[in-house]
Amino acid sequence: MVGPKTEKTVVRAVTFDLWETLLFEKSGSDLQRRAIRRTRLAQALGRLGVNVSDDEVEAALKETISSLMKIWDKNKDVSHLDMIRTFVKNVSKNKLILEDRSIKEISEAYVSPLFQVYLNPDAVEALEWLRNQKKQIGIICNTGTTPGAELRKFLSQVGVSGYFRVMIFSNEVGVRKPDRGIFNLAVRELKAKPQEIVHIGDNLKTDVWGAKNAGFRAIYLSGTEGHDLMAESDPESLVSLSRNLGGLTRGQIRADKTISSLSMVKKAVEELEANV
Repeated sequence: MVGPKTEKTVVRAVTFDLWETLLFEKSGSDLQRRAIRRTRLAQALGRLGVNVSDDEVEAALKETISSLMKIWDKNKDVSHLDMIRTFVKNVSKNKLILEDRSIKEISEAYVSPLFQVYLNPDAVEALEWLRNQKKQIGIICNTGTTPGAELRKFLSQVGVSGYFRVMIFSNEVGVRKPDRGIFNLAVRELKAKPQEIVHIGDNLKTDVWGAKNAGFRAIYLSGTEGHDLMAESDPESLVSLSRNLGGLTRGQIRADKTISSLSMVKKAVEELEANV
């Protein structure tokens, strides 16, 4: 006896995480990035008449991150300008009044270490296939200390920004993964039903659990290629903290598909559409 025919599930859109999914970095990059940021911020502050040591900048950065973590733990986010304001308040003890020039100077020093990252070598192949299949493509990214504006510039410089119909960055929308609110923004922008969207990312809580909780299907990018393993082994690093499952257990988080590289996106999406 032949059972009832299973209806094909169409994938109309695919969204990607950014860090350790579309963008890779080498082990030790986080440590290098922090050192560059610390030095360039001290230099920028000196030009603005606030003379502080690298150690004082580092202490102010830690204080700033500590305050941000309290917001991020609620799946909320702040604008880049508010982040800069908090840092300046911490480092100058309210001695520096932010004006257009000082904001620009400090912001440029703050974001300058971004370019320690590089495009996942398998990204273009996956994006090109999705575009050829007429899938809408988007990004849903928790920005951390690097604002969406700079990430857009970087994606343009490496030649992939044209693939994305929408790029949603937490510092611009005020909400972070895994909150379903940020996924709902993608639903509206992509004009698709949640069940018609597949999200791909490397973080079990924010990308897999978050996407599933919002009604998406989820592909988990496993493995450690392109990860800063040094940062992941440091329990105080943002990279390590971002992988905390909170009150969840691994058994509660079930991806629809698991892949070890973006070269497997084609097969995974085809299997999801075929209900395999």
